[in-house]
Amino acid sequence: MQWNLRIRAAERGIWKSAQMRRMLAEAGLEISAGKMSSWWAGTPATMRLEELDVLCSVLKCTPTDLMSPEPDKVAARRPRVTETVNGDDRRQSAGNGGVSPVVAPRFGKPRSEPPL
Repeated sequence: MQWNLRIRAAERGIWKSAQMRRMLAEAGLEISAGKMSSWWAGTPATMRLEELDVLCSVLKCTPTDLMSPEPDKVAARRPRVTETVNGDDRRQSAGNGGVSPVVAPRFGKPRSEPPL
């Protein structure tokens, strides 16, 4: 996903993260300077729905205005089938260039017995 917070903020005349943080506080969302910095500087690793709701309210936008999909990046992560050996597909990850191991079932007791 492409994170577009700074573009949406600029459209509303908000040019500094401190100004955005004050506006969020006025709307009832107190966040740390570090968290605001991570939102402002790049794509946040996580975000609560309540935070997203307040952010959209302050910026008068929708979540789809803040995030746009990047299907090319998704396709690049998808493993590719490179060959078939004895009926088993060998998948090659686009990221590491190696062949993924084939997962074989374990025989015997799959789980331990519960205590008596």
